[in-house]
Amino acid sequence: RPPLAVDVGKSRVSAFLYFVSYKGLTVEEFSSFRDKLADNGARCHVLKNTLIRKAAANVGADSLVEFKLSGDTAVVFGAGDPGAVAKVVADFAKENEPIVVKGGFLDGDILSVEDVKAISDLPPREILLAQLLGVLEAPKRNMVTVLNNSVAQIVNVLSNYKDKLED
Repeated sequence: RPPLAVDVGKSRVSAFLYFVSYKGLTVEEFSSFRDKLADNGARCHVLKNTLIRKAAANVGADSLVEFKLSGDTAVVFGAGDPGAVAKVVADFAKENEPIVVKGGFLDGDILSVEDVKAISDLPPREILLAQLLGVLEAPKRNMVTVLNNSVAQIVNVLSNYKDKLED
């Protein structure tokens, strides 16, 4: 299945899409929202729901074609970290009540409002990679600790035996 393609600058493929309702935002607030998204490698465009469905049909994103969008819709997209952008969207929605998350699209799957919230709660990608590295390194570290303790116990026994012989 081909990825959903949108213009994100030099790259033509978006890693994610988030749909938000923006009705009630002032121009300054919407500009501020776009600026915060741009800081995280994402963009935001207001699109008609029928245009979103037609674009999804053109790229074969059948699940997105079936996704029911209604009312005003701004599409947040980019090629960066989906978690960081979801956090920006969720935080901005907390600060500005007119922003309401409608859902999203990631890796060919539709995201519910709860899914977008869960993604926004994840730690940044770098921290997740560091945690994964820690999990992968733990068995080696534990094995070295056990082997060191075994060797230390043998040395202690031999040292005690030597001390006993000297007495």
